[in-house]
Amino acid sequence: VGGDSTPSPDLLMARSFGDKDLILPNGGTPAGTSSPASSSSLLNRLQLDDDIDGETRDLFVTVDDPKKHVCTMETYITYRITTKSTRVEFDLPEYSVRRRYQDFDWLRSKLEESQPTHLIPPLPEKFVVKGVVDRFSEEFVETRRKALDKFLKRITDHPVLSFNEHFNVFLTAKDLNAYKKQGMALLTRVGESVKHVTGGYKLRSRPLEFAAIGDYLDTFALKLGTIDRIAQRIIKEEIEYLVELREYGPVYSTWSALEGELAEPLEGVSACIGNCSTALEELTDDMTEDFLPVLREYILYSDSMKSVLKKRDQVQAEYEAKLEAVALRKEDRPKVPADVEKCQDRMECFNADLKADMERWQNNKRQDFRQLLMGMADKNIQYYEKCLTAWESIIPLLQEKQEAK
Repeated sequence: VGGDSTPSPDLLMARSFGDKDLILPNGGTPAGTSSPASSSSLLNRLQLDDDIDGETRDLFVTVDDPKKHVCTMETYITYRITTKSTRVEFDLPEYSVRRRYQDFDWLRSKLEESQPTHLIPPLPEKFVVKGVVDRFSEEFVETRRKALDKFLKRITDHPVLSFNEHFNVFLTAKDLNAYKKQGMALLTRVGESVKHVTGGYKLRSRPLEFAAIGDYLDTFALKLGTIDRIAQRIIKEEIEYLVELREYGPVYSTWSALEGELAEPLEGVSACIGNCSTALEELTDDMTEDFLPVLREYILYSDSMKSVLKKRDQVQAEYEAKLEAVALRKEDRPKVPADVEKCQDRMECFNADLKADMERWQNNKRQDFRQLLMGMADKNIQYYEKCLTAWESIIPLLQEKQEAK
């Protein structure tokens, strides 16, 4: 974040976009001019962005109040979705509905179907390893609630996705199942047509700027995956260390019962270790609840972006195939058919939307990881300060015993 010797991934990404005069839709700016050169300018940029968002936002969505439902066939959790808005698309200024995870999954599928040129935020993983995580535990439900809340806020902040009709239905409809049943046949037909868009045509080559995005996403996901695995090992080791500390402290307390002059210092050591145990437990909880979910979200985010890139390639391949078909016609001056022009328009629209979403994603990523790393630093500082305070507290006690002797 603060070093100048090695260029950041954001800066490398910015260099991959060479069109300085490119104007992106939806308020986007060229990636080549977006990355600040220092952490101080980054801070100013993020503060400026926050101010702008606060002034222009007219849609607020929150996810809270998880409830467990036990039915004959299944058990599941629902969450309350509260929406406040001044937009004319909403009949009322405020709505409150309850949704379960599969409803969120439906929304994301409909967004992917209706907005194929845009990056759709990822959902937290649906399945957990059986026997390892209780999906009805208070900790798991709260972690998922935070992730679902962030998912909806990502959509709410998007200048295109937030106006999607399916998003409106998700936020306002009392009975979502009625809408789910509609359009199933259409969705199947659309899926089948997408499979046969290119007819096996192989893309000649990705434009350099999109090839750079693909390379960056591959490296980014690899690095985050490595950090995620190491972080999980660290947390596992901290939990094992915590178990040892909890057994270690009481030993000094039981030992103090056998001693005379050493009784008070030994009780002090026992209390000190107990305080260190509490501090370590708080640190591991913070890592599990705040640090790991952000890493996993952005790993899934990279997969979502790769999916959009693949769709863009399919449109380009379709356009190239149509152009070749026109060129093979035996005419002196072949006229470009209307379907070819429409395909070109689709490709250009795809390119513009993808660039704008990539820019927006980079801005969100910089802000999220800045907060994440600063939070991690603060939590570690607090942990070591608590341990230092605990151990320093027994030094005067030991010194008094030495002087008395």
